[in-house]
Amino acid sequence: MKNFCFSFLLERIILSKFEIFDFHPAIIKATDALGFDTPTPIQQQGIPLVLAGVDVMGLAQTGTGKTAAFGLPIVQQLLQLHDRPASKTARALILAPTRELANQIASNLRDYVRHTHLKVNVVVGGASIQVQRQKLGRGTDILVATPGRLLDLVGRKAIHLDKVKFLVLDEADQMLDLGFINVLKDIASMLGTPRQTLLFSATMPKSIEELSRAFQDNPKRIEVSPVGKAADKITQKVHFIGNRTKADLLKDLLAENKDDLSLVFCRTKHGAEKLKKHLVERDFKADSIHGNKSQGQRDRAIRGFKSGETRVLVATDVAARGIDISGVSHVYNFDLPEVAENYVHRIGRTARAGASGEAVAFCSPAEIRLLRSIEKLMGIKIEVASGEMSADEERENLKKLPKKRNRNRPKNRKTLRDGKPAKNSERGERRKKRDGEKPASFEGNRDNAVARVKKKPHRKNMTKNSFRADKDQSGEGAKEAGFSEYKSFSKPKDTRPKRVRPNREKPSEGDASETNDKKPKYPKTNRKPKDRKPKDRKPKSGFSDAANQGRKWVKKPKRRVEA
Repeated sequence: MKNFCFSFLLERIILSKFEIFDFHPAIIKATDALGFDTPTPIQQQGIPLVLAGVDVMGLAQTGTGKTAAFGLPIVQQLLQLHDRPASKTARALILAPTRELANQIASNLRDYVRHTHLKVNVVVGGASIQVQRQKLGRGTDILVATPGRLLDLVGRKAIHLDKVKFLVLDEADQMLDLGFINVLKDIASMLGTPRQTLLFSATMPKSIEELSRAFQDNPKRIEVSPVGKAADKITQKVHFIGNRTKADLLKDLLAENKDDLSLVFCRTKHGAEKLKKHLVERDFKADSIHGNKSQGQRDRAIRGFKSGETRVLVATDVAARGIDISGVSHVYNFDLPEVAENYVHRIGRTARAGASGEAVAFCSPAEIRLLRSIEKLMGIKIEVASGEMSADEERENLKKLPKKRNRNRPKNRKTLRDGKPAKNSERGERRKKRDGEKPASFEGNRDNAVARVKKKPHRKNMTKNSFRADKDQSGEGAKEAGFSEYKSFSKPKDTRPKRVRPNREKPSEGDASETNDKKPKYPKTNRKPKDRKPKDRKPKSGFSDAANQGRKWVKKPKRRVEA
C-alpha cells in the first residue's frame, strides 16, 4: 500500500511539471498526449520569460526542445486574447531558414493547438502560391514561413503584417549565412508595434548579437549549453581514410546496422545524388534530399524515412536543421563540413529526446584542417576508430592547403622583383639603381626614353597622327638625339607590286574592238517580259457566298451625264 501511494504521488509530481507554468487545460492535454513529462533546461528558463512578455535571446544545442520553449507560451498568450484574426492577417510570425525546418515547426505547433481553435499555416517556396493565398485569406493565428516566400506574398498583398504581435527568429545564424539580413530588415519594418521578439539558435556568433540589438529591446539571454557542445549521449568517432575508399567503408558500416535509421551527410548536391544511386545499386533502401529536389520530392523522402520504408537518407546541409526524427541512430559525415558549426547541427539529428546515438566522420588527408577546426570548436578530441595519420603527414597536408587571408586587410601589391616589400625610403634608391643599368644609348635623354617605352600604346590603339609622329621621331633627328635603338611603331612601306585590275570602263558606241573578250554573265536582251494574266477576282457585292451562286452578273451601263 505504501509503495502504491508513493508511486501515485511521484506520478502526480511528474505530471504537474508543466502545470507550474499555469498553462491552459488544452495545452496540458496536448503535452500529456505528446509524452512531455519534464521540461528541458531551455524550457524551464525560457517559458516564464516568454509568458512575462519580455524579449528573449536563447542559446541551446539542437534536440533540446527550443520549439516548445517558444511555441507553448505563444499559444497560451493567444488563447488569452479571446478573438479571431482578421482576413489576410496573422498574430504570430515564426521565420525559419529552410523549408524542412519550417514544416517541422508547423507540425509541432499543430500538435500543441490540436484541442484549441487556433489555426497554424505554413508558407514556403516550392509549393503552390495560390493555395497559400487562399489559406491566408481566412486569417491565421500562427504563421510559419521562410523569408523569401513571405516577402513574395506581401508583395502580392496576400498577407498584412501590421497585426503581428509575436516575432520568432529560429536558427537565426543560418538565416544570416544564407544572406537574409536585408529581407529580415524589410519584414521587421512591416510588423506592428509593440511586439515581442524571440531569437533562438544553436550557435551565437557576433553577427547574431548585432541582429539582436537591432530587433530586440533589452533581451534576456538564456545560455543552456556553450557554443559547439553536442548532446551528452552522442558517441563520436572518426575514420582516417582516402576519398576513393569512403564508399566501401560506408557500405560495410551500413550493412552492420541494416535495421537502424541512418543519415548520411555530403558536401555537394551532385555528390549526394551520386552516393544515393550507388547505395541503391547495392540493394540499400536509400533516398536523397538536397537543393535540386522539388518540394514534393523532399516531402516524400522525409515521409518515407520517418515511416521506415527508407533506411538510409543521403542529404546535404539543407537537412541539417530540418529533420526531427527520434529514431535516427547513426549519423555519417561522408564529407566534413566547411563550417565547423554545421557539424554540431549534423550530429544533432541523432540522440534526440534523451535517446542515444552515434556520429561517425570520414576524414581524408585533405580534410584534416576541417577536423581540427571542429575539435577546436567543441573542445574535445574525437576518438579515432580506424586509420592513423602521423604528425609529419598532418603537417604536410596542412602546408598544401591555402591559408585563408583576412579580407579586411588588403594585399600588398607594391613589391619589387626580388619579392621584398618596397618601403618609401628605399623605393627611390632602388629605382635609380635599376634605371642606371639601362644601355648607354639612353644617356642624355634617359628619362624621356624610359617614359616613352613605358607609356607607348599598342599599335592597334594608335591613330594616324601617332604613326606620323613616330615616323618623324625615328628619322635622322632621332638618331642624333640618342634614339638609335628605339624601336619605332611607324607603318612600313608596301613594296609589293600593285595589282592590275581589269578595265571596267564602258566602251564607246560603235567601237567594238575595245570591248572585253569575256561575255557578260547576264547579257542584255530587248525581249519584253511576258504579259501576266490578271487574277480572277470575285465581284464585290453585299450578298453572301451562297446567294452569289447561280447569280448572273450583268455589266451595269455607265451613267449619262447631261451637258
